[in-house]
Amino acid sequence: MTFKAEYIWIDGTEPTAKLRSKTKIMDGTPSGAVADLPIWGFDGSSTNQAEGHASDRVLKPVFTCPDPIRGGDDILVLCEVFNIDMTPHESNTRAALRPVAEQFAGQAPIFGIEQEYTFFDGHRPLGFPEGGFPAAQGGYYCGVGADEIFGRQIVEKHLDNCLKAGLGISGINAEVMPGQWEFQVGPLSPLDVSDQLWVARWLLYRTAEDFNVSATLDPKPVKGDWNGAGAHTNFSTKAMREGYDAIITACESLGEGSKPMDHVKNYGAGIDDRLTGLHETAPWNEYSYGVSNRGASVRIPWQVEQDRKGYIEDRRPNANVDPYVVTRLIVDTCCTALEKADQV
Repeated sequence: MTFKAEYIWIDGTEPTAKLRSKTKIMDGTPSGAVADLPIWGFDGSSTNQAEGHASDRVLKPVFTCPDPIRGGDDILVLCEVFNIDMTPHESNTRAALRPVAEQFAGQAPIFGIEQEYTFFDGHRPLGFPEGGFPAAQGGYYCGVGADEIFGRQIVEKHLDNCLKAGLGISGINAEVMPGQWEFQVGPLSPLDVSDQLWVARWLLYRTAEDFNVSATLDPKPVKGDWNGAGAHTNFSTKAMREGYDAIITACESLGEGSKPMDHVKNYGAGIDDRLTGLHETAPWNEYSYGVSNRGASVRIPWQVEQDRKGYIEDRRPNANVDPYVVTRLIVDTCCTALEKADQV
């Protein structure tokens, strides 16, 4: 008896990495344990991760789930990329998150990431007329009806696929621009939310493929007076979920010294095209936080202020951000500050 294992990894394309995958036929039935899955190799010279004279790279499984597309016993296998001496490849950003997540595990940090994306039919967003533009944005957000909603069949199928895979999907909605949607992953720990977001992205691309539609994480898919696409990142620690002082400490820490630029420059390529101060964004080169303010860098939800506990939303990350990077930066900055303030 055999099963198919789809090995998925993040390549070395710059400035925004791409997902790659290939199929391994394996004997028996999957145990569900990552430790039981073998390492595998690939040609790194074709993925911007090696030169041709020394092209072998290693795939090491780190997360597995049922394959909702193939079904049966088939599985998806997310991998880290290693060199042949089993050191993490320079493109392996998960390796840098691991020690930070372990260091601050006692603070119980969790994330919910809102992944926005845009469907394209050829060279135009789904729902845009050939050679022109649709009605101005406004009615599309959380809308209903064929005159304002485009791609729902793909979105529903993607949602079902994520749920069948056992991913921590917590919702979906249509976004502000035609053909633009969002799904949310979490709340989960830093490594879990990042692993599952990457797998959910792979499932998005693979699901849309069956409809001859592409999905893009471009942060500004249409120039001009149209909303960009972000990955708003919701974050809390145990102390933040128990008291408001920790909320303010976290917000203040993200604005200290060089931290705003340290974060923004790692929040996805093309961030200055999206963070203009318009379309529900703060300027990329200014830091601010506020209650119920979608024009701030970091938003404190109104309910959090009322309850005096909860979480914060960093609105700066682009749709194309690497979740391993954004979770590492937020955990390192906020948890260090909370530790210094003895709010742990």
